[in-house]
Amino acid sequence: MNSKQIRQTFLDFFAEKSHQIVPSAPMVLKDDPTLMFTNAGMNQFKEYFLGNSEPKNNRVADSQKCLRVSGKHNDLEEVGVDTYHHTMFEMLGNWSFGDYFKKEAIDWAWELLTEVYKIPKDHLYVTIFEGDDTEGLSRDTEAYDFWKQHIAEDRILNGNKKDNFWEMGAQGPCGPCSEIHVDIRSDKEKQEVDGATLVNMDHPQVIEIWNLVFMQFNRLADGSLENLPAQHVDTGMGFERLAMVLQGVKSNYDTDVFQPLIREIETITGHAYGKTEQEDIAIRVIADHVRAVSFSIADGQLPSNNGAGYVIRMILRRAIRYGFTYLDRKEPFIYQLVTTLSKQLGEAFPELKSQKNLILNVIKEEEISFLRTLENGLALLDSMIANLKSQGQDTLEGKKAFELNDTYGFPKELTRLILSEQQLKMDEEGFTAALKKQQESSRKASETETSDWVILGDDDTQEFIGYDKLDAKVRISKYRKITTKKDGDRYQLVFNMTPFYGESGGQTGDKGYIEGVNGDTVYIIDTKKENGQTVHITKNLPKELGGTFIVQVDQKQRFRTSANHTATHLLHQGLRKILGTHVEQKGSMVRSASLRFDFSHFSKVTIEELKQVEDFVNARIAEQLQLEENRNNTYEDAIKDGAIGLFGEKYGDVVRTIKFGSSYELCGGTHVKNTSDVWHFKITNESAVAAGIRRIEAITGDAVKDFFYDQSKHFEQIKALLKNAKEPVTAIQSLQEENSNLKKEIEELKKAKAGNLKQELIDSAEDINGVQFIASKTDLDAKSVKDLAFSIDKEITNLFLIIGSNAGDKATLTVIISKDLVDQKKLNAGQIVRELGKFIQGGGGGQPHFATAGGKNPAGIDQALQAARELLN
Repeated sequence: MNSKQIRQTFLDFFAEKSHQIVPSAPMVLKDDPTLMFTNAGMNQFKEYFLGNSEPKNNRVADSQKCLRVSGKHNDLEEVGVDTYHHTMFEMLGNWSFGDYFKKEAIDWAWELLTEVYKIPKDHLYVTIFEGDDTEGLSRDTEAYDFWKQHIAEDRILNGNKKDNFWEMGAQGPCGPCSEIHVDIRSDKEKQEVDGATLVNMDHPQVIEIWNLVFMQFNRLADGSLENLPAQHVDTGMGFERLAMVLQGVKSNYDTDVFQPLIREIETITGHAYGKTEQEDIAIRVIADHVRAVSFSIADGQLPSNNGAGYVIRMILRRAIRYGFTYLDRKEPFIYQLVTTLSKQLGEAFPELKSQKNLILNVIKEEEISFLRTLENGLALLDSMIANLKSQGQDTLEGKKAFELNDTYGFPKELTRLILSEQQLKMDEEGFTAALKKQQESSRKASETETSDWVILGDDDTQEFIGYDKLDAKVRISKYRKITTKKDGDRYQLVFNMTPFYGESGGQTGDKGYIEGVNGDTVYIIDTKKENGQTVHITKNLPKELGGTFIVQVDQKQRFRTSANHTATHLLHQGLRKILGTHVEQKGSMVRSASLRFDFSHFSKVTIEELKQVEDFVNARIAEQLQLEENRNNTYEDAIKDGAIGLFGEKYGDVVRTIKFGSSYELCGGTHVKNTSDVWHFKITNESAVAAGIRRIEAITGDAVKDFFYDQSKHFEQIKALLKNAKEPVTAIQSLQEENSNLKKEIEELKKAKAGNLKQELIDSAEDINGVQFIASKTDLDAKSVKDLAFSIDKEITNLFLIIGSNAGDKATLTVIISKDLVDQKKLNAGQIVRELGKFIQGGGGGQPHFATAGGKNPAGIDQALQAARELLN
């Protein structure tokens, strides 16, 4: 059975059991502050488990793409080293939201595995929760009794809290779980060692294949447990592991899930899989990581320097580094695998096909960039190695190795490898200490203490009324306190209904206030969406929490934000009209002050094209197009009717569509009633975000008025400086030409001055113990000093030259030492200038032959020159 058939068989099986088959949610999460990525199949259903929303169907099944590289679930270090851990993987799952429970989950799991997939029953073991006295939890005898109807009792094993009690996080729904393990060892191995002793012992052929979680408790902030009002089932089966079992191989990488990628890597690199362990690990890492990165980019997450983007960049760089180090790949090649991946999984996940060119270009650009970083890192490491050897040392400080890794992105493993080739070592303990110090600092900065929700009302579903109203009479349903090091105490309030728009879809959350009957006013400083509910953030609580409150959205901010959101739709339409229909939205940020719009396009947008786009949007504003809104459209009908949806967004069965003329999009954000409310649209900047992704920043309304006022004011100031010239542009061009000519004259004067100084310095050379020592103080700029130093070096042997310069109120020291002195007397310009730099309250470095230092104390130059002389006495 191939992987495609395995996936479809699972979905068909549960469809027959009255489960709604739903598509995989995006792997990159947007409305859950506790997670960056979907790391389990249940993430997209979290709001149902928390009771924040009511599901339309109580039975659901799907194949969910997941990523586990950060936080509690982090498998990154195992990926590639073993044969069954992955960054990105598919999780086959079935769920019950208050419907069936343990019996059905167990019966159906057994039926599917043994009767449909035909896995021999004597290959399987199951585990149940053994209980925990500290929690007051008894053994899960209910699950045991259901299992013994299917499997011999000696194959039902007790599992501890770590393995058999599943928790969503430090707080929230949790419960006992029952794992199904499969033993795919040979008959001989099974006779020698009982499989039961290898369960949960990280044996590569005795592995967990399916986890059935029975959610029946809620974990409170103090660690205690309470019963949930409804019992749920959450199961997850590793698709790649299942394929390994059903295809009769001993490694996930030997299945048809990975083999097409591995064969392509072999072809591109010329390294065969199965020859050496280290090369095999590298090939597995690359095959795994290109999947994770490709799916993330398809879902809208580009590599970047922070947050989820940083994680994606880290994964890709790990793959590049393995190719660089172990497969001798010094040129980009991983991007070439995207075509194979798209052909392989494009039917199950259409986003891989539709976003193929973007994925390919982004990965290629990242490869080029990181290979350049590796090149720079090699140069820095070579300098460090030279310094080590010149000082007779054999160990690189851990702090320096960490700086190479943290500041320059140079991998620790590569540093260690290169050092070992030079018979040198790396201070592992020092590296670990530097890493821990940084992690601890980062952890403390982001540490959050979250209290339990205090429930004040029994409202099941919160109603959003903000499309029609900006004020309302509400009750507080629940609240909790959040404490962070950065913000201190904050409170999160949930109302039974709300006119406040919670941050989502690129639009920032509303601000406003809540007022009690006694006039007590609390300001709402932000609004977020979290697990299906709108959360209002305040610095303090109302004095009286019961009763009715008046809430009011900041009308001016909402209007400006809505105008900017409408402008993004018109901008999207304009870009597709002017640049082509290949343009797709890749992200946006809509605030009251401005808007930002990211889109796919292969080149810089020209000034002429930007003007055309600007004119297009303003023409739509002038047409006074009325908002056409449909809040009860179906996703299928909206797309069929021509509405544009965004990749990476999670859409429900019922969607809201927004139409202004022929601009037609799926959107949950707020908009103006008529395009004339936008007043005017002005592009302020266009730039690159990543390969194939451009960004436009723009303003509307009052911000445009302010912009034009500032421009007019600056123009008048410029005219005044030009003595009210009738033709300011011509006057400025004349000044630029005059300035250019003056610069040329100054350069000529500097060269003449340096030429005269050169002979003076050569004549001033004095012999100190066989070294021709020259020291001088000047006001020449750094470039002129460098040219002068190298010119003198060509004419004098055994030279030790130091020049101090105070050009521009800054101090610089330049040291050049003849290469023969570097070898014979072990003099090192880099080390010397670092020490001399202290006199000018600065620092520097360089090569043994040439080095510079900069500082803020020109008065120390004379001391530095004297100290240099004393080095030779």
